[in-house]
Amino acid sequence: MTDQTDSHRDAPGPGAAPLPRTAPPDPRSPTGVPEPSTQPDARRQSGERLTTAQGLRVDDTDHSLTAGPRGPVLLEDHHLREKITHFDHERIPERVVHARGAGAHGTFRAYGNAASVTRAAFLAETDRETDVFVRFSTVLGSRGSADTVRDVRGFATKFYTDEGVFDLVGNNFPVFFIQDAVKFPDIIHAGKPHPDREIPQAQSAHDTFWDFISSHTESTHMAMWAMSDRAIPRSYRTMEGFGVHTFRVEAADGTTSLVKFHWKPVLGVHSQVWEEAQITQGADADFHRRDLADAIDAGAFPQWELALQVMPDSPDETFEGIDLLDPTKIVPEEICPVQRVGIMTLHANPTNYFAETEQVAFHVDHLVPGIHVTNDPLMQGRLFSYLDTQLTRLGGPNFAQLPVNRPHAPVNDMLRDGMHQTAVHDGVVAYKPNALDGDLPAASPRDGFVTVATPVDGTKARHHPVSFTDHFSQARLFWLSMSPVEQAHIAQAYTFELGKCASVQVRQNMLASLARVDDELASRVAAGLGLPVPAGDVPAVGEPSPALSQVPQSPARVDGRVVGVLVADDGDLAVVSTLRSALAEHRVVVRVVAAHGGEVGSGGVRETVDRTILATRSVEYDAVVVADGTAGSPLAADGRTPVLLQEAYRHGKAIAVVGDGTELLHAAGVAAEAPGVHVLPDDNGLDVALLHDLGMHRSWERLMALAQA
Repeated sequence: MTDQTDSHRDAPGPGAAPLPRTAPPDPRSPTGVPEPSTQPDARRQSGERLTTAQGLRVDDTDHSLTAGPRGPVLLEDHHLREKITHFDHERIPERVVHARGAGAHGTFRAYGNAASVTRAAFLAETDRETDVFVRFSTVLGSRGSADTVRDVRGFATKFYTDEGVFDLVGNNFPVFFIQDAVKFPDIIHAGKPHPDREIPQAQSAHDTFWDFISSHTESTHMAMWAMSDRAIPRSYRTMEGFGVHTFRVEAADGTTSLVKFHWKPVLGVHSQVWEEAQITQGADADFHRRDLADAIDAGAFPQWELALQVMPDSPDETFEGIDLLDPTKIVPEEICPVQRVGIMTLHANPTNYFAETEQVAFHVDHLVPGIHVTNDPLMQGRLFSYLDTQLTRLGGPNFAQLPVNRPHAPVNDMLRDGMHQTAVHDGVVAYKPNALDGDLPAASPRDGFVTVATPVDGTKARHHPVSFTDHFSQARLFWLSMSPVEQAHIAQAYTFELGKCASVQVRQNMLASLARVDDELASRVAAGLGLPVPAGDVPAVGEPSPALSQVPQSPARVDGRVVGVLVADDGDLAVVSTLRSALAEHRVVVRVVAAHGGEVGSGGVRETVDRTILATRSVEYDAVVVADGTAGSPLAADGRTPVLLQEAYRHGKAIAVVGDGTELLHAAGVAAEAPGVHVLPDDNGLDVALLHDLGMHRSWERLMALAQA
């Protein structure tokens, strides 16, 4: 991608706002040809005079053409009619699912070690760089819903390879609710707001969703993921991604393997806790999209490694007894390790949300040589659904000509006409074979996409494979792989969600399913709902999979984490400069929180206030520091200060108090000896303590104690 990230500007000075890092889609023609680089971008509107869409200069855009000062508006005012008509048609149908999204541009660099399993050049060639556009999203909510709802997250990546576009359209969970695409409208109808009142928005805590889940026990495994902390990620930057399905890949020598795609965040996997997510929805409904954009603007570029689980392409398409065509099943990493094959870096925000993030069109069938689909019945249905969706949303079959969707490979498709056709085709031939144009364009039987020849045989019927009837073993494996605090959160999530259901029958049906996952889980939820514990036979499973737990074994990177420092006018501001200096190389953001805006300090030591206590909440910070000199200050007297500290404490975040800052701690009722709470006489060693706690994401010991209280 052409570098348009404002890197030519001077770097911002200390305390200055970060420079915007934005880039439009790579300049390509509708047929995939690189366009000459011009300044300004040739696709931007030009000229300093206001015009109509046809280039006619406009004398006045504030007043309609009328017959006299108080007369009627005249129909002949073509500028008024064009302006209003265009405004009336600014919106296109939002996505039925994944409507709420955020996107970014970036680059994928291959390690080259995937060459042994696939001939896809963007994966097989060492250090090959490929432009990408990634869109993250929630599933159930509308475009206007909040970011931090409990929901599945979309993780869709468009690779602009020189062999064509490859779309890896996945989620932040490796499994799905259903095994067959014919039920996809049903699960979405069940999850969406009730049709009579159009509530609740962007939530699964209602009767129709849990009626579906309890009636379709194949959903039990996915529901466990949805009730876990993974359904409320801290950031898109700390979220795993999965291709969900099993793909068939083909090497240069023609051998094939079955693979599953994984995105591994370099920053580690990190989520919010439930109360934190709820507060965030009210405090900042745009929390995730703001976090992504701010990190890129600050130069803390998010990164993920692409990894493959590679399995033999056996005739039965199973691995260690796991049916690889069942999208409700995972292959534990302990029995099939992930192999990291490249790294993706997002380095530029969109220039225009609508033109890029809203109009980007993904499709599971956008493939390149060396990557193929399988007979997964959910995947097969998606091959139809995505193309059909783009035809409706984007006004016809030429959606690939929108700038964000244009391939970075030559296009000669012989497709013609249609709504929004912007390519200008010449010649008279648009068919093959032909004698008028040398039988061009030519087919590519050797280096093009050729479907792997796989045998197909069987009777025509609506089949349900026997292997698809195991609905509980992997849900139990997931439960047993969780740490105690994660198990506590899952039980609380089920209790909360089912408690929102009016139907006692739905609650009882779901408890019956949970009893087939784990006795203790069913007992905890039943106790919370005030219902009897049903009996259930739990399946035998193998060893737990530690890779499913989010609790890190060692501190992860902390790029983009935020530390809030509470200071008073006459307090010690040295802690602010000390932390900024010590944490800068780790790209940790330090924000000054005070009782008022403007500046704090006296004499030559002053700091600009980033947030007032009135305009902030604990959810903005991954750690909170109280500076010396705050006791007796207006900040200490403000009732919102103890609330901020109490929330940070309940959410397991690092808290540090320096000097008389302990008085604010005591006023908030926060135990000074609690895990993850640091009481220091000065700022010596503060950065070390914060880096460790931030890298562990939270104080898991404190969260466990709170869950058991």
